[in-house]
Amino acid sequence: MTATRRWAIVGGFVVVAVVAFVIAQSGSNSRKDSNKLVHVVVKGGKPVGGIRKIVVAKGKPVRFDVTSDVSDEIHVHGYNFKKDVSPGHPVSFDFPAKIDGVFVVELESRSEQIASLEVTP
Repeated sequence: MTATRRWAIVGGFVVVAVVAFVIAQSGSNSRKDSNKLVHVVVKGGKPVGGIRKIVVAKGKPVRFDVTSDVSDEIHVHGYNFKKDVSPGHPVSFDFPAKIDGVFVVELESRSEQIASLEVTP
């Protein structure tokens, strides 16, 4: 086997590996678009790990819960859903994604964004 042929075979394997990786990544992104429950944890009035991104297709259920070490009201802007959360008393949200767009989820009295809800058409 010549060196040129060997490099062609290696190049072919690399192309196949890259294509497989891209397909796998796009598949995992579509799973974010499912009705998977997202957990948001708040410590010291801030979302642990930063602002959580929740992506849901329009018509699918939006499902997330919030556990917090501070008392506040969780407000889902756009949908105008509000629930009180406090230490030892997490809250859950489960509603249909009827409005497409990007919406802030925040600790209302602190004006602290804890999640971003993106509803795709």
